[in-house]
Amino acid sequence: MQKTSENPIITIRKASKSDIPLLLDFIMGIADFEGLTDHVIATEENLEQSLFGDRPYVEAVIAEVLSESAGFLIFFHNFSSFVGKPGMFIEDIYVRPEFRGKGVGRALMVYCANVAKERNCGRLDWNVLDWNPARNFYEKLGAQSQDGWLLYRLDEKGIKQLAKKEI
Repeated sequence: MQKTSENPIITIRKASKSDIPLLLDFIMGIADFEGLTDHVIATEENLEQSLFGDRPYVEAVIAEVLSESAGFLIFFHNFSSFVGKPGMFIEDIYVRPEFRGKGVGRALMVYCANVAKERNCGRLDWNVLDWNPARNFYEKLGAQSQDGWLLYRLDEKGIKQLAKKEI
C-alpha cells in the first residue's frame, strides 16, 4: 500500500483477485453515472482473466479512505511511434460520490503518473465524455484536451466482421 503524502488517510493499493467483485461494482458505478448500465457485459470471470490471467492486459489500483474502498483506476500500456516510447492509457477512473472532492481522484492520478514516470512512458492518455464535470478536474491537473482527434471503435461484432474480410 502506498499512503499519499498529501492526504495520509488515503491509500492506493494494487488490486488483487479477491477485489474482482469490487472492481465490477466500481465499473457499474461508472456505467450508472454515464447512463450506460445496459452496455456493461463484463463479468467477474473475464475481469479476472484480463487482470490476472496468463497474459494480463490491464492493471488496476484501488483507493481507500480509512480502509473503506473509495475509488479505482484501470490502466494499460500502449505505444507512441511518434514519441518512440511506451505510453499509458487510463481506461477508467472512478470515485464513489461520497468521496468526491476529498483528494481521492487526485491521489489515483498521481499514483498513475508515478507509475508512468517509473516505466519511462512518454504519454499518459485517457478519454472523458464532453459533458463530464471531471474535465475541470483534469485541466486543473495540467491535462489538455486533444482537439481534432475523434475516437473510432469496433465492438466485438465489428471485430469479427472485419476479421472475416480478405486481406
